[in-house]
Amino acid sequence: MSEELPSREHALQLLRQSGCSRNVIKHSQAVSELAKEIAKACIERGIDVNVELVEIGALLHDIGRSKTHSVHHAIVGAEIAESLGLPEQVISIIKRHVGGGIAAREAERLGWPKDVYIPQTLEEKIVSYADKLIEGARRVPIERTMKKFSEELPPPVIARMWKLHEEMLGLVGDCKCLQ
Repeated sequence: MSEELPSREHALQLLRQSGCSRNVIKHSQAVSELAKEIAKACIERGIDVNVELVEIGALLHDIGRSKTHSVHHAIVGAEIAESLGLPEQVISIIKRHVGGGIAAREAERLGWPKDVYIPQTLEEKIVSYADKLIEGARRVPIERTMKKFSEELPPPVIARMWKLHEEMLGLVGDCKCLQ
């Protein structure tokens, strides 16, 4: 496993080679752009964040959608990333980006290996959050995302997503990137 992050171009190539559709790639690029903006807003406020990791992790967060569009794309994506020898930090972003994270009991019910599936690092949280603000390849208000997910997901998942939203607001406040 490498500790070196792939370049943006290499990450895009990995998405294509894995079989991701053009729509998934466009979505990933939009998530990456927004995630970079959030990371840079953190830096402007004196918060240490690895912008390059955020950019590459966001580009690759949905690589598992090359094989499935179910919630399992996070696990499948982590497996693909491991097989490609990507850094552990990128693998963690991929497996922890779904919703506001997947709790241990939920992961067990899904049949996932025992692991942590809730974003832990700031980089993981930024990518997970940026993903909630992109529908297709365009930015949407968090309220729209939450309304949609509230119809599909159980209350504990929605609560974690709101908690992530509040944490991001606390970090970057009125950053235009969140509007």
